[in-house]
Amino acid sequence: MKCLLIASESAEVLFHWTDPEFQQNIQAQYGASQEEGQGLPAFEDSISTLFAPIIISCSTMVDRLGDSYTSFTTENNHIYVLHQFDECLYIAVNGDGEEGEDDLRRKIYVMKKIIEVLFGMVTLSSNLLRRELRPQDTEQRARLWKHLQSLLETYSHLRENDQSFLVEAVERLIHPTLCEQCIEFLERRLVQQLNSSVERAREEVLHAFILVHTKLLAFYSRRHMPSLCSSTHSSRNASTLATSDLLALIIMAQNMYPSNTDLDDPGPEDVESTSGSGHESFYTPEPSPTDRDSNSSDKPERGSTPVFEFMDPDIQMAEDSLQTLEVPPPDPSTPRRVFLEISSKDGLYPMMPHSMYCLPLWPGITLVLLTKIPTNNVAASVYKYLEAFAKLEKRLSEGQEGSAATRGTLTIHDIRSKLDKFIKALGPSDLQSAQLQNVWTEFKNRAFARGGTGFNKDLIPWCKNMKTQLCGIYRQCFLIDSGPGDIPQRLSPGLQERAQTMVQEKLMDWKDFLLVKSKRNITMVSYLEDFPGLIHFICVDRSTGQMIAPSLNITERTTSELGKGPVAQFIKSKVWSLVSTTRRFLRKGYSTVTLRDGDFYFCYFLWFENETGYKLEAGDIPILPDDSAPIGMLAWDYYSRKLLRYYSKNHQGEVVKCYELLTVHLGVIPTEIILQHCRQLASKLWEPSRNPLL
Repeated sequence: MKCLLIASESAEVLFHWTDPEFQQNIQAQYGASQEEGQGLPAFEDSISTLFAPIIISCSTMVDRLGDSYTSFTTENNHIYVLHQFDECLYIAVNGDGEEGEDDLRRKIYVMKKIIEVLFGMVTLSSNLLRRELRPQDTEQRARLWKHLQSLLETYSHLRENDQSFLVEAVERLIHPTLCEQCIEFLERRLVQQLNSSVERAREEVLHAFILVHTKLLAFYSRRHMPSLCSSTHSSRNASTLATSDLLALIIMAQNMYPSNTDLDDPGPEDVESTSGSGHESFYTPEPSPTDRDSNSSDKPERGSTPVFEFMDPDIQMAEDSLQTLEVPPPDPSTPRRVFLEISSKDGLYPMMPHSMYCLPLWPGITLVLLTKIPTNNVAASVYKYLEAFAKLEKRLSEGQEGSAATRGTLTIHDIRSKLDKFIKALGPSDLQSAQLQNVWTEFKNRAFARGGTGFNKDLIPWCKNMKTQLCGIYRQCFLIDSGPGDIPQRLSPGLQERAQTMVQEKLMDWKDFLLVKSKRNITMVSYLEDFPGLIHFICVDRSTGQMIAPSLNITERTTSELGKGPVAQFIKSKVWSLVSTTRRFLRKGYSTVTLRDGDFYFCYFLWFENETGYKLEAGDIPILPDDSAPIGMLAWDYYSRKLLRYYSKNHQGEVVKCYELLTVHLGVIPTEIILQHCRQLASKLWEPSRNPLL
């Protein structure tokens, strides 16, 4: 019984996702109320009718009280979590007891993050976002909603089964030699050839990375500055791609080409040969086939993207008109437009447009290319102007007027001439540009003209109008499809195919090893001698957004180090529960948690170090309200945007790094031994000889 809904203040459904049980319940409820001879109502109408009282109640409370509720539980123990983002209300529901308030709130914020990655700065205008989420064309709406539903299901699956999405950090494959070779290959061959080709249509490859399932084999970026995704082996290619964006891209890649972890599960004999812990293991690949055609069956067909099925047809009682439409899968050679944060000498620019090319190499192994599009400078300009008008609107709303409202690093006076040139460069022939010109002219007349009102509260509606028009320009440049006469700005299909072939040839001898390695990245075997009684651990470097943990794959065909069946599944559920518990304590300001649960003893530590590895003194951790953004790095980077900024106030001019360690021990181990293990494990995990990529 699960549901997630996005609605406008007028109770118009902008997006919905439900599991089959929730949908069946609604259709049974509203179908029974229909008069005899009448058809069942469309599902969208039913869900709108169900949630309308809640939506109207929220709007009324905001209007009358200036406040609203964030969650409630009904008599039948259904949990509702609500969050208002501008004029869009997100509602997440659970009725089967599998999710709590924190889980539902996290789902809401992740959905918002996915929408930001797909729509960029259009999300800053509620009017435009409503038009994007609910297109008038029914077929287009069906395609969009199915895509969003599929992304949400992919995220939920990864969070339930993948440790990297449990703690929201990137996991690298631990094989220093191969990773170094792949990084050099991406830099010196692949990216250079792509960017020197005439078939790139003025696009420039900025980032290239190889995924094995959800794990990162190699990452290359053309930017040369410190990074969240940097490593000792790739620091010369350090990336400015935020961990939040990288995790979102992995979700998108997994959604396009899902991993089937039940296939090719390694046997017990594979575990030792693929362990990246301790001494580096050696692997002798089988020779490449001499016949080029012999590997054609291994190459996945482009266009094999699965179509998300909304519900089991056997239990479907009525179909919405949207669901009856056949939605063809998108052309894989057509890139996805994604909007990511970039860093430059001028600062951070959120939601900058990129093209994402997801090229399958073999099932489970994917090459991802991110390109800079030719009109990227337009997006940067729009962001600067939006920022200036948002600051002015905020100050006017606070009662600051005249010169006090225009103070700051970037003021309306500073951008006045630049915005004039920007609008002129767009050209007056386009309707959107003409509307922007008209609103900007009216704004100048009111703000700068001798007979105008000047900078006071009367200017607030015109600030809002300017932001809407700027978002409209952004939408026109980066979200609306080109006309039939326009030349598509993308890497040619032939160039994409050559990139795919180049990487396949590089990794041909390693592909089977990599698929096994991804399931047995590191194992507990090499840690048991030094840490007897240790069952599992997760260590996260929050400064780089990377994590390391022994593999924890529990499938019907897999026998893991934890055994097989109920015992292994029980321990896995304890690890997931421990992460949720530590987040609740961290939200309350605790950086250390130790607790005993039956036969197990759990520990959690969060600490800070300087650049030399010296542990800094423990300080106060900010206490967060219950309805704040969830702790993590996917939906909102709590660690860099809140925790590190808060702690670094007392360490000005010093690089501060943040780490987390979670351990599970047998309860019979003495407490002092467990704490000693935790100290030794924390130092050993970051030894260059053990895990060089971290």
